Amino acid sequence: MLKLRFASTLWSPSTTAIKYINSALTRFSPLGYRIFWKKKKNLNMALRAVCAAALRTGTGLGVNNARTIVTTVPLHKCIPPLGPMPNEEIDVQNLESLEKYRSYNRYFRQAEEARSKPAWWKTYRSYVEKADPEHGAERVDIGLPYSRPCRTKEVRERRQVMTDNKKNIFLERASRLRTFKISLDRVQETWEKTSGPFNIKRLADHYGVFRDLFPMAYFLPQVSLRIYYCQDNSVQVHYGNRLTPTEAATTPQINFEAEEGSLWTLLLTCPDEHLLDSEAEYIHWLVGNIPGGALQSGEELCHYLPPFPVRGTGFHRYVFVLFKQEGSINFQEDVRPSPCHSLVDRTFKTVDFYRKHQDSMTPAGLAFFQCQWDESVTSTFHNTLNIREPVFEFIRPPVYHPPQVKYPHRQPLRYLDRYRDGKEHTYGIY
Repeated sequence: MLKLRFASTLWSPSTTAIKYINSALTRFSPLGYRIFWKKKKNLNMALRAVCAAALRTGTGLGVNNARTIVTTVPLHKCIPPLGPMPNEEIDVQNLESLEKYRSYNRYFRQAEEARSKPAWWKTYRSYVEKADPEHGAERVDIGLPYSRPCRTKEVRERRQVMTDNKKNIFLERASRLRTFKISLDRVQETWEKTSGPFNIKRLADHYGVFRDLFPMAYFLPQVSLRIYYCQDNSVQVHYGNRLTPTEAATTPQINFEAEEGSLWTLLLTCPDEHLLDSEAEYIHWLVGNIPGGALQSGEELCHYLPPFPVRGTGFHRYVFVLFKQEGSINFQEDVRPSPCHSLVDRTFKTVDFYRKHQDSMTPAGLAFFQCQWDESVTSTFHNTLNIREPVFEFIRPPVYHPPQVKYPHRQPLRYLDRYRDGKEHTYGIY
């Protein structure tokens, strides 16, 4: 491409200048460039002619008041590609001869095969992986093995249910009169057994739970946790819902399905709360060797501490993780003093705890909520932790006004309002 930039704006091109510019643009069009690329000698001669013509000033080109003409001409060689280009083998003149995919699965399979083939050009992923070697690395599944049910059996059972529903006269009558009621508990149970674990995993990835608790690892939460706060069980923990520290001030009630004779470990931690180390956590609750689903019969390693998100730091994530044990575990090294009101003793890392006991336990359940500062956090810092409350909010300084003058000259009528007693000022609102 030939770029001509005139330094002066006061110029009037003559006929000779227009001829030279048109000649240059014609010669360096894509078609002309291909012709001259094959004839290197002619190309060099053409470039010399254009450069000589473009560098003339004054009466030679008939340009009036022209100071300088800056000419940029690419003189690089046109190098053929280092390998085959994408879709180079496709004949665009005869698209009807291409093989049809006929189904999305076949198209997706071939697209994945083409995507996994190595390419000779450098892709965006290669640039990112060079800057961050862990980008795009495959994560390890550390959860319980998932056994996918037989698809044929599911379809057969679903068809049988549909057939029975169509034969049910009372169900048809209730649907027609719009009096049919669906049990939400049954819907919840069906969701937990089918697509629920996959949806929970996606939510945990979205909120960065696996990234902060189990770096380069994840698990499929196959055990559902039912967590309720308050005495009337009116506040429930789902997967990212918002609770206040006042609502989560007391120990929650937790229920989950467990086989008889099995042992479990329950953990409550916060990856966003640590005041000194951004990579560390504060443990809020830890109970080990829970027989079956009886949480009260477990071994409390660290007693419950209410959430204390610091003022001005936004929402914090509080994560419940349920581990399934292979057998009884000796948690002597993980026991905290009771009561534990020291943040140093509560400093914790979930990944280190799991690596220590990974041969004896497997993560199986997950639930988490978000929390923001309220007035109860101040009481937790002062009365429970016995420390001063840190605040990370910007406190605006008072508005500065110069000393008051007894006889102000050329001042607006609201001048005296600036020096009135009281916090609320009235100047500037009328």
